[in-house]
Amino acid sequence: MNIKVATFQSRLQHSPEFNKEINEFIRDVETALGDKLVFTDLEDYDCDLKLIFVQTGGSEGYFLKNFDKLKEPYYILTNGANNSLAASLEILTYLNLKNKQGEVLHGDAEYIAERIKTIAQTNKIIKQLKCARLGVIGTPSDWLISSVPDFRVVKEKLGITLLNVPLAEVEKFASMPHPAKIAASDYKKYNSKDMGTSISIYDAILKIAEDNNLDGVTIRCFDLLSSLKGTGCLALAELNRRGIIGTCEGDVTAMISMYIAKLVSGQSSFQANPSRLDTKNNKVVFAHCTVPFDMVTDYRFDSHFESGIGVAIKGELKTDKVTVFRMSSDLKSYFVSSGRIVKNTDDKNLCRTQIVVALDKPVTELLTAPCGNHHVIFYGDYAAQIDNLMKTLI
Repeated sequence: MNIKVATFQSRLQHSPEFNKEINEFIRDVETALGDKLVFTDLEDYDCDLKLIFVQTGGSEGYFLKNFDKLKEPYYILTNGANNSLAASLEILTYLNLKNKQGEVLHGDAEYIAERIKTIAQTNKIIKQLKCARLGVIGTPSDWLISSVPDFRVVKEKLGITLLNVPLAEVEKFASMPHPAKIAASDYKKYNSKDMGTSISIYDAILKIAEDNNLDGVTIRCFDLLSSLKGTGCLALAELNRRGIIGTCEGDVTAMISMYIAKLVSGQSSFQANPSRLDTKNNKVVFAHCTVPFDMVTDYRFDSHFESGIGVAIKGELKTDKVTVFRMSSDLKSYFVSSGRIVKNTDDKNLCRTQIVVALDKPVTELLTAPCGNHHVIFYGDYAAQIDNLMKTLI
């Protein structure tokens, strides 16, 4: 990590132990961090994280005098000696009154080091979001009445560029003769005609993603059932495995949630409907007709649940720790909870891939303040990291 530090201190005379205390404090933080802190000028923000080291009381006026050289959010480091904590709290209170984001980093070296790591990781993700390009292929499905964010607000708040792509581009390319990027033999045996259509849809979406330099896509996939007599289920499962996130039904908010999950965890995630809630045992059944191939321990192909045609995926997921996440379309709220997949199910009345997740957060939150339909589920407990990131973003 590239962590830089600028300092504030009063011009009053300090104790003979002042420099020794400062040096010992910095050394302890560096040891806990496993990295060096680089001292630099106030204006230097060419780094993963910039810290403002308030070393003494009486620094408040110098902070205000140099305020225009600093950038939000303001991370104020202090060891507490020489009234530095009191000064830091006064500065943060001033920032809060101005509706500016900031935090005082104070405590033992281990706590400070962990906060530095977390904040630096959050800053890295925020920078990645500002470079992200996500494609919306076709308009969102008609039933997603609460899942379509304002593209301009997404750009302003998250930095993500959303690009509209006509669904006709997929339909046209998939219908044309072209060299396939993948072969039916790469997968378990299934009806060759349906597989050919699904692979052509994959080729078309991949071409759009590559031509437009997209990090991910969402597609109005149900229209493909009538126009191509096929599904996007295999295409999205393969795209996610290959690192291009893909979500169903033109759900833009699910796509953004999935992209954030990818940046935080480095993994693919399963976009699914909350299909049943067990309030007594705090469990949720999640189901959908596609799942990233790199998330499953085994799979088989089936028909699409709602239509009975094409190719859908019945995947088996690990019974392991997971995180469940969903943003709201107005980017003002979110749901995140750690949990555990307790079993895979095979209910004929649900979409093909089905899991039961025991949540750590009360499932009743989904009944009283939902953020939408589809949620994304990914392996590992990243609830704290998601929570920290979202508090910074929104």
